[in-house]
Amino acid sequence: QVQLVESGGGLVQAGGSLRLSCLASGSIFSINFMRWYRQAPGKQRELVASITRGGVRNYRDSVKGRFTISREIEKNTVYLQMNSLKPEDSAVYYCNAEYGVGNYWGQGTQVTVSS
Repeated sequence: QVQLVESGGGLVQAGGSLRLSCLASGSIFSINFMRWYRQAPGKQRELVASITRGGVRNYRDSVKGRFTISREIEKNTVYLQMNSLKPEDSAVYYCNAEYGVGNYWGQGTQVTVSS
């Protein structure tokens, strides 16, 4: 069982930055994948970024060069650094962990980017 708690969302102007944090209840070292998803009103949830247990990172095309996923294993925390934010980045951002046969989600944190 893994519990995830996101934080760091908020309101920011276009071009600004935010850093989201995802604190896991246990060690993230053995988690196969940790991902950040987002969901805007009326839209499907979409994968934003992921990091594997081995540290391999992937991003959706629209955030490449602007977002960075990282982790601090000793703090059981995964981050999403978001720079050059755009209004279309506005959404609820969710942390996700794939561990064993389980798939775990946080409660989400709202990111709003004003133009």
